[in-house]
Amino acid sequence: MTREEKKVILASSLGTIFEWYDFYLYGTLAVIIGKQFFSAFPPATQAIFALLAFAAGFLVRPFGALVFGRLGDLVGRKYTFLITIVIMGASTFLVGLLPSYAAIGWVAPVALIALRMLQGLALGGEYGGAAVYVAEHAPRGRRGFYTSWIQTTATLGLLLSLAVIVSLRLWMGEQAFATDFQLPFGLQGGWRIPFLASILLLAISVYIRLQMNESPAFVKMKEEGTRSKAPLSEAFGQWKNSRIVLIALFGLVVGQAVVWYTGQFYALFFLQSILKIDLLTANVLIAWSLILGTGGFLFFGALSDRIGRKPIILGGCLVAAITYFPLFGALTSIANPKYERALDTVKIEVVADPANCGNLFDPVGIRKFTEPCDIARRTLSQQALRYTKVDAPAGSPMKVTVNGAEVPFDAAAFAKTIGDAAVAAGYPAAADPEKVKVTSFFGALGNMQSLKIIAILTVMVLYVTAVYGPIAAALVEFFPTRIRYTAMSLPYHIGNGWFGGLLPATSFAIVASTGDIYAGLWYPIGFALLTVVIGLIFVRETKDRDLNTYENA
Repeated sequence: MTREEKKVILASSLGTIFEWYDFYLYGTLAVIIGKQFFSAFPPATQAIFALLAFAAGFLVRPFGALVFGRLGDLVGRKYTFLITIVIMGASTFLVGLLPSYAAIGWVAPVALIALRMLQGLALGGEYGGAAVYVAEHAPRGRRGFYTSWIQTTATLGLLLSLAVIVSLRLWMGEQAFATDFQLPFGLQGGWRIPFLASILLLAISVYIRLQMNESPAFVKMKEEGTRSKAPLSEAFGQWKNSRIVLIALFGLVVGQAVVWYTGQFYALFFLQSILKIDLLTANVLIAWSLILGTGGFLFFGALSDRIGRKPIILGGCLVAAITYFPLFGALTSIANPKYERALDTVKIEVVADPANCGNLFDPVGIRKFTEPCDIARRTLSQQALRYTKVDAPAGSPMKVTVNGAEVPFDAAAFAKTIGDAAVAAGYPAAADPEKVKVTSFFGALGNMQSLKIIAILTVMVLYVTAVYGPIAAALVEFFPTRIRYTAMSLPYHIGNGWFGGLLPATSFAIVASTGDIYAGLWYPIGFALLTVVIGLIFVRETKDRDLNTYENA
C-alpha cells in the first residue's frame, strides 16, 4: 500500500467515522432528547416522538443519495463528500445548541426534526462518496480490502459515541447528564456535550479532506468527456441500469442491512428492553463485542478479493438466518437466567372475546388502544411478559390470569399490578442478582457470565463483518464510472435506511403483537433468506472487474 493510498483510506475513513458518530449520538440519547423536546406530551409519547424523529433521518437517506450521488457524478467525488461532512457536522452541533420545548415551545421539536433530516440527507451522500473514492484509488485485486476500511467506520462511529456517552455518565452522574449540568447560554444537560464536541471532529474532517485529490477514474472520465449529463435518468430511467439497481438492492443489500442492524442495534435493544439489563451493562457488553469483532471487516474484505464478494455476503446472510434463534436464546439464558425459567414456568393468559382483541402491530408507535384486551396485551409485551391469548365466548369480559389466579384489570394501574403479580409468580425483579451486571468497562472481563455474553454478541458482530465488509466493493463494481456514485448510493441507503433502520421498531412491534419475545427475529431472518435466494439466482461475481468501464456488471 503506497503512502498516497494510505492517505486516501485514512481521510475517507476518519471523516466517515465522525459522520456516523454524529448520527448515532441521537439514537443512543433518544429517551433523554424526547424529554427535552417533546415535554408537552406524556412520557410514553415523548419516547415515541423521539424515535420517530430518529427514524426521519433514516427515511430521507435515499433522497440524500439521489441529491449527492448526482452531484458526485457531475462535479466530482472529492467536493461532494466534502459538502456532506460540513452539513452533517453543522447540524449535529446545532442540536447541542437547540433550546428545549420548555424554552421555545413547538419551534424546538420542529427544528430538531429538520436537523435530523439534514443529517440523514448528508449521510445519504457520504457513504457512496467515500466508497467510490477509495475503490477508484485501489489497485485491481485489492478493492475488497481497501474499501473494507470504510466498512469499519459505522461500527467505530457507534463505538466512539458509546464511549463518549458512557464516560460522561460515569463522570458527572445520571441526573447531571440528563438535565442538571449547566452550560453557557442558559443551556442545561451534559447530554449536549457530545453534540457540541462534534464541531472539533468537523474541523479535523474538513482539514483532512481538503488535502485529498480527485479520484483517477473520475479525472480520466472528465478528460475524455464521457461524464453523464443526466445521472439520475440514466441510472434509474433506463431498464438496463435500473434492473441492476434492483438486483443489487434485493440480492445483496437488504440481507446485509438486516444482519447488520440485528447484530448491533437489535441485540442492544433486546438486552435493554426485553431482558431488562441496565443501560451501562448493555452498552459495555455491546462495546466489547464491537472491539473484538471489528477486525472481521478487514478480514472478510480481503478474503472477498480472493474468493469473491457474492459467496461471503450470501454465506453470512444464510448462517445468520440459521443461528439467530439459538443465539438469542443463549443470550436470554445467560444474561437473565431467572427470566428464562419464568418464561417456561409462569403461565399468563389473556382470556377475552376475540371480537374485542385487535391487531397490535404498531411499528411507529402512534396507535391508540382502547379495548381492555389490547391494553392488557400491549402492557404485557412492554414488560416482556410472555402470554397466551385464550378465546372466550362472545360478550365475555376480558380477564388476565397468572398461573390461574386472576389479576384485577384497571387500565391506569395495570402495568404495576401485572408487574407485581409476575414477580410474585417467578419473574425476576428489577434488581435481581442473577441478571448480568457490570459497573465499569473493564469489569465486564471479570466474570464468566459477562464473558459468555460478549462471546455471543461477538459472533453476531462477525456476521455483520462478513456481510458488510465486502459490500462497498461489490456495489462499486456493479456500475459504470459515469453513474457509479448515483447508482450505488440509492440501493445502499434504501436497504440500510429503510429495511435496516426500521428493523428495531418493526421487530418489537412483532413481539408486541404476538407475545413471543423471539418473534421479532423473523423480520431479519426472512429478509436475509430472501437475499440469499435472489443473490444466488441473479447476482454476478464482480471481484475482477475493471472500474474504468462504461457498462454494468
